[in-house]
Amino acid sequence: MKASAVIVCAGNSTRMGGVNKILLPLGERKVIGVTMQAFQSCESVSEIIIVAREADIPAIQEEAELAGITKLAACTAGGATRQESVINGIKKISRDSELVAVHDGARPLVKPGHIEKVIKDASIFGGATLGVPVKDTIKTVDGGLIVDTPPRSSLYITQTPQIFKRSLYFEGVDFALEHGLDFTDDCQLVEAIGGKVAMTIGDYTNIKITTPEDIAIAEVLLKQR
Repeated sequence: MKASAVIVCAGNSTRMGGVNKILLPLGERKVIGVTMQAFQSCESVSEIIIVAREADIPAIQEEAELAGITKLAACTAGGATRQESVINGIKKISRDSELVAVHDGARPLVKPGHIEKVIKDASIFGGATLGVPVKDTIKTVDGGLIVDTPPRSSLYITQTPQIFKRSLYFEGVDFALEHGLDFTDDCQLVEAIGGKVAMTIGDYTNIKITTPEDIAIAEVLLKQR
């Protein structure tokens, strides 16, 4: 199955002090350039759609050209929420796309092999997300007091890409819009309509660049490859 990759990078970078993290240098490229190269390398990805702040689109298009990205099909402006931004992106995908792959633009270290694994799982189960088991003990806290300790064996850190069969994902979007729901995680759209989502195991290097120290960590991880 062929997938359309919708890469979302329309946030305000509040925790980066207002600096747009996707346009920061990373290795020989910018963050968004490294992200796009991962999807460019995947045989199962037929096209890339970028969702970004309108003011950033020219810089992203320039970076795509410099990074040798030939699969970039469209760039579009984001919405007021992440869900709105993703919806703006999926409006641009090709009609013959069988899978929708949603990825955070600020996760540049995702590995092409892991993207292909999620695509394979999504084609079997209908939906799949990349993720890793939680390492730490997690506590549920209410009013400053611990009220529960969920079993660590069943807890996973959810990453991206999150990939779904086109018809299933669109059904989830329609359900959310009809009921006034706004999710921060694309799996929730499919979960809300009773769809199955597989957890595809990736690795801990697929970090999301959120704060300034994350760039330094990403540089080290990139050099180790």
